Amino acid sequence: MVKVKLKEIAQSRSGDKGNTVNVALFAPNQEIYNIFLTEVTPEKVKEHFNGLVEGEVVRFEMPNIFALNFVCSEALNGGGSSSIRLDNLGKCFGSNLLRMEIEVDEQLVLETIK
Repeated sequence: MVKVKLKEIAQSRSGDKGNTVNVALFAPNQEIYNIFLTEVTPEKVKEHFNGLVEGEVVRFEMPNIFALNFVCSEALNGGGSSSIRLDNLGKCFGSNLLRMEIEVDEQLVLETIK
């Protein structure tokens, strides 16, 4: 097993509405998706966004497209018009999630990135 950043084996997309952010994480294949199911939990995502996401993180599984969607409430310091954050939009959350590290079988990583 090796630690890898999600950006090495996944893609993401994110957006916001009010004070809520949603982040979708896309696996390239079934094997990586299965690892995401155990390694990328709502609890770990909330911890990864420590200091940014103050509310609940809910995960929705989409096995037909090898994706997970995380809905993070109370994540934008009140939302676009209320926040004093420099970047108060949810678009950057996808890139941020891709910095999260997980453990993956080294051979699977090599097969995925070739």
